[in-house]
Amino acid sequence: MKLICAVLVTVAFASACSPAEEATTASETVTATRIVTLAPNLTELVFAAGAADLLVGVSAYSDFPPAAKDLPVVSDAFTVDQERLALLKPDLLLAWKSGTPAHVVDELRAAGFNVEAVTTRGLDDVPAALLRIGELSGHDAHAVVAAENFRQSIDEIRQQYLGVSEVSVFYQISTRPLYTINGEHFIGEILSLCGGRNIFADLSALAPSVSVEAVIDRNPEVLLAPSDSGELPFTDWQRWDGLAANRLGNHFVVSAAEIARATPRLLVAARQVCEVLQVARTNRDAAND
Repeated sequence: MKLICAVLVTVAFASACSPAEEATTASETVTATRIVTLAPNLTELVFAAGAADLLVGVSAYSDFPPAAKDLPVVSDAFTVDQERLALLKPDLLLAWKSGTPAHVVDELRAAGFNVEAVTTRGLDDVPAALLRIGELSGHDAHAVVAAENFRQSIDEIRQQYLGVSEVSVFYQISTRPLYTINGEHFIGEILSLCGGRNIFADLSALAPSVSVEAVIDRNPEVLLAPSDSGELPFTDWQRWDGLAANRLGNHFVVSAAEIARATPRLLVAARQVCEVLQVARTNRDAAND
């Protein structure tokens, strides 16, 4: 249940909150010595940038890498414990630009905290965030390597699946209510990277709610969802015999933990998505023979 909640907070909450304001120019020249992260994806990015030695506080659901779970929790998706924050004496707070509510950022800045808003909306934002965190923390060299490794790996995956036949996909974040992602979301980008066509790529919200009727009308060849239980969360779709994904047997899950956050772990998720979509093509080809 905690994992499902974390996935929904990470994916759906991003489209429901007002973006936090950009950091002031003054923060660009300060090298941090005590960092607090206000979202779990930012915690992962700090570790990946090589600046974990500076972390003194994190947000709820900061569970990767395992060492993050030992750090003091000072916030959740909506609130920050300013009393505990003051005791930690951070000189840099990292806020999630499309997730941390703008009023929370404003309150923290008004209280005298130095806040940097980090964007993690698309795949290109991952290396950009790593580089910025490296710059702010004085860990530039480590961050540059991590950013370049991510870029190169994404390019390798793109080249590997360049020119494959397109397969239509419905990505199901949750069942009740029924949530998905659009084409601008990093998961939507991964689908495209693997030769998948997100049937709801055209919607404006990053993580929109959709109706069962809309899914049936767009008739995807693949049902794909995040899950770490090993179970296929597609029971509700079984009644629709004519749905292409049902006829083809294309029901797949990928690791919820790997795909939930815009961090370097998206490389693992991207490879998983590409592999299952390749199986889906094989199933489609076999059915058409």
